[in-house]
Amino acid sequence: MIHTALQWAAARPIRWGMAALAWMVLAACSSGPKKPQPTPLEPVVPLVEARQVWTQSIGAVDALLVPVVRDGQLAVANAAGEVSVFDGDSGRLRWRASAGAAMAAGVGFDGRRVALVTRDSELVVLTESGVAWRQRLSARVYTAPLVAGERVFVLAGDRSVAAFDARTGMRLWQQPSRGTEPLVLQQPGVLTAVGNTLVAGVGGRMVGFDPDQGRVLWDAVIGRTRGATEIERLVDLVGRVGRDGDVLCARAFQVAIGCVDAAAGRLLWTQSADGASGVQADGERVYGVEANGRVIALARRDGARLWTHERLLHRGLSAPLAIGRSLAIGDAQGYVHLLARADGAMLNRLATDGSAIVEGPLAVGNTLIAVTRNGGIFAWRPQ
Repeated sequence: MIHTALQWAAARPIRWGMAALAWMVLAACSSGPKKPQPTPLEPVVPLVEARQVWTQSIGAVDALLVPVVRDGQLAVANAAGEVSVFDGDSGRLRWRASAGAAMAAGVGFDGRRVALVTRDSELVVLTESGVAWRQRLSARVYTAPLVAGERVFVLAGDRSVAAFDARTGMRLWQQPSRGTEPLVLQQPGVLTAVGNTLVAGVGGRMVGFDPDQGRVLWDAVIGRTRGATEIERLVDLVGRVGRDGDVLCARAFQVAIGCVDAAAGRLLWTQSADGASGVQADGERVYGVEANGRVIALARRDGARLWTHERLLHRGLSAPLAIGRSLAIGDAQGYVHLLARADGAMLNRLATDGSAIVEGPLAVGNTLIAVTRNGGIFAWRPQ
């Protein structure tokens, strides 16, 4: 059963029968057993000190916001479509500009340009001078655009992939939807780059594209569909992606975690895993959060389970971030929890404004940053 906290959307116009089915499934979920209560927090003796160094506020943000760090800068956008770029070290506002419409998905950032998609399905690219260009899209978008190599790449809800010239907005190519699955998740998916390869999550597959022409270079399956109904067979790769050199590790929604050699286009391993948020990877481990809030660490080499942490169950945990010797994880109550990367031991707990941490903590050098649904930005420097 799909958790009611996660939204899904049709990849193409749906018949009344499917719409009715979706309504009945969600209604059944809402009228079923009560959602488990978050595990009460235990007192923490800080083993890793973290000093708060700055805060900012940008106004309420959309749940699909993906904050981005590039060149020591943090780019964010609020729900109204106002983009802000901050110095990650000091919190000083570098520049601010407005898309002129509410944000639906974003943001992408290359250090100079910020890209987002509005609720009217317009791709908008902004610089410190304002809106550089707009381009109408033919499908809804839930994944933040990727700005890289003087291009803007878009993964649409129908699983088509397109590239635009970052300076002019001219469409360079589009890889159409394969149309194999009728439903996609209404949450950020996978869109990144490794060397000169564009990597996108297409259903349960990680696909490598030639960024110049859109040609498919390789295709690796991380999660396969299962179940009897279209809703039960829903499978998508979800952000964020863990990276160790050329190796990318990702989660297939409620099915599996797997790692792919993006240079060779070769699947290294997959392991069954029930979760809905992205993963983090380093040279030794892949870290993730299961659907019930269990934090796990798998061996990067083969996916064997190394440790689990079960003291944060049902707290609506975000994707994790590895920083220093810690693993930082946000929750729906506005806390950032620091666990030991080596064994999952609790190291510290940091408070924000009480609203959910969006997407997951980020790092600018040795500065840990969290963005909340209320639009608060909090930065700490672990000692």
